[in-house]
Amino acid sequence: MPSRNRIKEYHKDSYYHIYNRGVEKRPIFRDSQDYSVFLSYLQGYLLPKDEESLNKILVDWRSSPEEKEKARKLLKLNNFSDEITLLAYCLMPNHFHFLIHQNSAGAMDKFMNSLATRYTMYFNKKYKRVGSLYQEVYKAKLIHTDEQLLIISRYIHKQASTNPSLSGSGQPSSYQVFIGDTKPNWVHPEEILAYLTKNYPSFTYKTLLQEESDWDLIHNFTLDD
Repeated sequence: MPSRNRIKEYHKDSYYHIYNRGVEKRPIFRDSQDYSVFLSYLQGYLLPKDEESLNKILVDWRSSPEEKEKARKLLKLNNFSDEITLLAYCLMPNHFHFLIHQNSAGAMDKFMNSLATRYTMYFNKKYKRVGSLYQEVYKAKLIHTDEQLLIISRYIHKQASTNPSLSGSGQPSSYQVFIGDTKPNWVHPEEILAYLTKNYPSFTYKTLLQEESDWDLIHNFTLDD
């Protein structure tokens, strides 16, 4: 019987925990460049496309052929800035986790398909391989409450903090955004942090991740494989 998170419920104005891993649990990120490229694709999909500037490059006689070709490619790319909001993420060597909000019912699927196709093309070209990069279609769990948003964001960041990356400082994640060390305009923790402040005023997000007994035992959050 298939995992319930393989059978997706596509609802507008809804939150989802999305995750996927490499085929046969193989790495989908082999070095720091892979992580950087994947994150650059995320940023490009989630930030509004500056079509005015790109079109100026195309008509400017001073633009090089390379600059014009890059502008054409960027103009053709899908953009999800009006449809998808990324609340939290982490990238692991052989899988990833997203916490997202979609405005319309089909936005998540289009977003994930675009991201998976584009990154697979990059990965296969770089490592001279063919075929699917992922074990199967991504899984998505519908989130019903603000409490679940907080619990799953904590789960995602705990994954990253307990697994050393190539730099030895933890896997790439949105944790630094949640504690205020960085402020990229394509990751939006505001709703989760507001809920934490209102309902658990004795916790900061940093202490929330350090707390073990109360949260790990009470909430007992697990994933389907």
